[in-house]
Amino acid sequence: MLIFYASLRVIPGELYESARIDGASEFRIAWSVKIPMIRSTVIMTLLFSIIGSYQLFNEPNILKTLVPEVINSYYTPNMYTYNLAFTGQDINYAAAVSLVVGSITMLIVAAVKLFGSRWEER
Repeated sequence: MLIFYASLRVIPGELYESARIDGASEFRIAWSVKIPMIRSTVIMTLLFSIIGSYQLFNEPNILKTLVPEVINSYYTPNMYTYNLAFTGQDINYAAAVSLVVGSITMLIVAAVKLFGSRWEER
């Protein structure tokens, strides 16, 4: 939220003023002025969210110890890999799962960057 706020604060006030003079409504100003000006911020926060969701480990692991019937050991890819390596003692399979999860993450990030760079060019 702070990243979006900072990005919106950087937009020059003259753009808002000229849009209002042209008769644009608040929705039109948001759609035609604000969103195009913060496209790179939207892409960056999307990438952070995707990468962060694949790194989720601590919170479900703590909840698993507190309420084991709610969260199982396969709740996130990291928990699954951890349980394979340290509970099941299958380190080779855990390493393979880690590589697959990392590869999937890199593919998703590359796709978002490709989509984002095309979106910024418009």
